[in-house]
Amino acid sequence: MSKKLDQELAEALLAGGAEDAPSVVKPARPAEAPRAPRPKKNLALLLTLLAMVGAVVTLFLGVFQPAAVYATPVDKLVNGQQAFVGRKVRVEGELVPGTLVKRDQPCEYRFTIHKEDAKLPVRYAQCVIPDGFRDVPTGGVQVTIEGTLAQGGEFQASLVMAKCSSKYDPAKHEMQDGPGALPVN
Repeated sequence: MSKKLDQELAEALLAGGAEDAPSVVKPARPAEAPRAPRPKKNLALLLTLLAMVGAVVTLFLGVFQPAAVYATPVDKLVNGQQAFVGRKVRVEGELVPGTLVKRDQPCEYRFTIHKEDAKLPVRYAQCVIPDGFRDVPTGGVQVTIEGTLAQGGEFQASLVMAKCSSKYDPAKHEMQDGPGALPVN
């Protein structure tokens, strides 16, 4: 229908005299000015992003640094005691047979762990220890402790973890007992 209307309008204009008909002129498009680069906005964005990254890095290094736990074997802790005094440390070693002693008042455990010739006395001020942490006369009980090293060289443990010395043999589908292993029923 719009095509027919357009055609009728064109015919009416031609019949009425083309001289009087207004001419249809398309408006000229203004030429687009080239965009100038905006270095100030780009620079501001870059500086803002750098400040944010710097704040995150500072947060991780400043706030989370005291919460970091250093893991070290007993011999390195004993040989470099001054570097670890007062810091939270995780130490791995073997329980020295015959050194596990429980005190009732105050309730605590005291024991010594070693690796090679280095020995570390440990004080654990808790009444409960892991089941696998037993004093075995033959030795071989591997232990991981977490805590802080006191100025006098005694380790104040806040967590004691005993490594399971039993091994599972998939070929026989049974547990092999090792030193310090609890009997399997």
